Amino acid sequence: MDPFSAEGELVNIHNAFHQGQYQTVIDFDTSALSSENHLPARVLQLRSKIALSQTDQVLADVHGEDETPELAAVKALAQHTAGDSDSALKTTQELAENYPDNGSVQVLCGTLLQAQGKSDEALALLTKHQGNLEASDLALKEVQAAKRWAQDSLLVNLAESWVGMRIGGEKYQSAFYVYEELASAPSSSSPLSIVGQAIAEIHLGRLPEAEAALSAALEKYPDEAELIANAVVLNVLAGKPTEELESQLQQTQPSHALLADVQEKSALFDTAAAKYSARVAS
Repeated sequence: MDPFSAEGELVNIHNAFHQGQYQTVIDFDTSALSSENHLPARVLQLRSKIALSQTDQVLADVHGEDETPELAAVKALAQHTAGDSDSALKTTQELAENYPDNGSVQVLCGTLLQAQGKSDEALALLTKHQGNLEASDLALKEVQAAKRWAQDSLLVNLAESWVGMRIGGEKYQSAFYVYEELASAPSSSSPLSIVGQAIAEIHLGRLPEAEAALSAALEKYPDEAELIANAVVLNVLAGKPTEELESQLQQTQPSHALLADVQEKSALFDTAAAKYSARVAS
C-alpha cells in the first residue's frame, strides 16, 4: 500500500470512530500503516473497545505500557469507564502535568477531567491544542477557526452541530439536518448519529419523533450507553417511567455522567428532606 493510500486508511478509521462505527474501527487492518500512523490507529481502536464496554480487554492490552502517554491516557479512560474513577483521575492529572502538549492526552484527559467535574482543569488542558480537531469543539470561535483549514472534515461538521445544539434557536434545525443525513446513510449510520438526531428532535419539541428514533436504535444497539441515557431523559420529559432504563444504564456503564448526576441530586434531596423531617418531628 502506498503512503498516500495508507494515510487515507487512517482518515477512514478516524471518520468511522467519530460516526460511532466502533466495530468497524476495531476490524480495520492496520498492518499497512506507517509506524507514525500505527499508534493513532491503535488508540482509536482501543477507544472503540472502551465505547463497546470492552474495558477489561483494553486494560489487558495496554498493561505495562504506561511510558507511552497516549496509551496511559487510554488506560485512564478505561479505568474511568469501568468505575475506577480514583485511579483514572490520578493518572489523568499526572499526564496533564507531564504531557500537556500531547494530542491524545489533551482529548482523553480533558474528557475525564470534565466527567469528574473539573471543568477548569479540562479547559486549561484543551486550550493547549495545536490544530487538534478533537480538542477544538469547545466554542463556536474554535469551530469557525477549524473550518478555515478543515472545511470538509466530518469532525468539524459534527463539532459545529454540537456547538449549535448549545447555542439553540435555529441552530437546532441545522444540527438536526447533519445528524439526519448521517443516520440515513447506510455507510455511516451509527448509534451516535441517531442520538444526535433524537436530541435535536427533543429540542425542537418533536418528542414522538425522538422516541421513535431512540426506540428503533435501542432494538439494534441495546447496550449503547448514550442511547439509553437519552431515552431516560426523553421519558422524563414525556412523563414516563425511567427505572428500567436507569437499571439498564447502570449495568452497561455504571460510571455514566447521567447516573452520577442522579445520585448527586438524590443525595441533595435527602439532605434537604432530612432538615424538614427534623422540624416536623419536633
